[in-house]
Amino acid sequence: MMKTNYKLNNKFADFSNFLNNIQQYFIENKQSIHKARNELKIINYQDIDTIVKSFKVPSTISKIIYTFFRSSKAKRSYDYSLKINHFCPEPIGYIEFYKNGLIDKSYFISVKFDYDFTIREALHKSLPNTSEEEYLHIYKAFAKFSCQLHDNNIFHHDYSPGNILIKKVKQDYDFKIVDINRMTFKVINAEMRARSFSKLWAHEGILKVIAEEYLKYYPQADEGFIKNVLNFSQKIKKIKTLKKKILMRK
Repeated sequence: MMKTNYKLNNKFADFSNFLNNIQQYFIENKQSIHKARNELKIINYQDIDTIVKSFKVPSTISKIIYTFFRSSKAKRSYDYSLKINHFCPEPIGYIEFYKNGLIDKSYFISVKFDYDFTIREALHKSLPNTSEEEYLHIYKAFAKFSCQLHDNNIFHHDYSPGNILIKKVKQDYDFKIVDINRMTFKVINAEMRARSFSKLWAHEGILKVIAEEYLKYYPQADEGFIKNVLNFSQKIKKIKTLKKKILMRK
């Protein structure tokens, strides 16, 4: 029998069978919503839609690291979700499967957050029937949410468009972050706060609106904060553009 290591949120104690048989559930389910290095599927269990993230089998070196020296991505996703539960979809549990004494496959399961769009669609202004005034409202709400994250000593290392989910609630917006296995928890200074927006790949005008609104909730910083947000973003854009050019030449 294959060795496993898992943890289940007490709120979902009756999901034990689901968790322990997640490999079979995952194989049989066809509702894949993302498939690249890792794969995500929507799986309904006991009338609850869950998101199951199947992590890619690590390299041999990574297997050794995750087995003996560092928590696996699945475990970190679960632990961090509990730590920041107000800011992310509700965690259900995680499970690791071992082969020859080393971690092989691992899964993280959370409750599906019924979002309406990601920040990507808002930044690209590709939402249907959305006015400039409404886009402005979204950007300002996003700035407030981002400051709340940072004020709670949360730094998401991949604060990118696809990892920021948004649901419209009456005249406001509810934000959740996903893909959270790479996080830092400490007091976030002004420079780190500015750098956190660098992966949005947003137009400078939009970034300026976000940064200006952010300052309303973070008066400790000065106008230099806005300049830093724009500069960090520009640096990332240049690096990504250069990498694309290099790949195209090969």
